Amino acid sequence: MAWLLVVVAGILETGFAVCLKLSHGFTRLWPTIAFAVFALGSFGLLTLSLRKLDVGPAYAVWTGIGASGTAIYGMVFLDDIVSTLKIVSICLVLAGVVGLQLSGSSH
Repeated sequence: MAWLLVVVAGILETGFAVCLKLSHGFTRLWPTIAFAVFALGSFGLLTLSLRKLDVGPAYAVWTGIGASGTAIYGMVFLDDIVSTLKIVSICLVLAGVVGLQLSGSSH
């Protein structure tokens, strides 16, 4: 259950990163509100998961999901540049996340 919280928190991290961009420096109301909701949810779920998990692997998985999700979202929806190197790099981040999760916590 704790790892599920980390995964959902990572997905919410993607949401808050995207909303941060869409807020244009907190000058747009709804993206700013969405940023705050996603950020609070993400940090809250990560905090709950850390009751059961080691901080290193959990934090790495959380940031890996957030970074990869944000990069993918940007390429698909925000016209960010798509390149083979970027896609391979995202795959490597995800492979590292899986490896850390599998080696992770003894709790």
